[in-house]
Amino acid sequence: MAGPNLEVFKFGVYVFFPVLVFMYYGDPDWYDRNVLPYRNRLFPSEQKTVRSLPANHTSVREELERIKAEKAARRADREHTDGQVS
Repeated sequence: MAGPNLEVFKFGVYVFFPVLVFMYYGDPDWYDRNVLPYRNRLFPSEQKTVRSLPANHTSVREELERIKAEKAARRADREHTDGQVS
């Protein structure tokens, strides 16, 4: 067998490896540098997030009509700007 020195080494690795990982990744500067920019790219901003969902059938239809109208307006605007450029 390997002996008590190997057991002491393994115990040290088992105890100190998680502590060192937590110290490195738990640093607020590391979080600000690496997590916040990725979060801002991944999740939509607060202004684009819908906070109140439609509760009944008529409000769902109204919301769908509003979304369709916004899409149609963007499409018309895009076609209008494409026609001016050409």
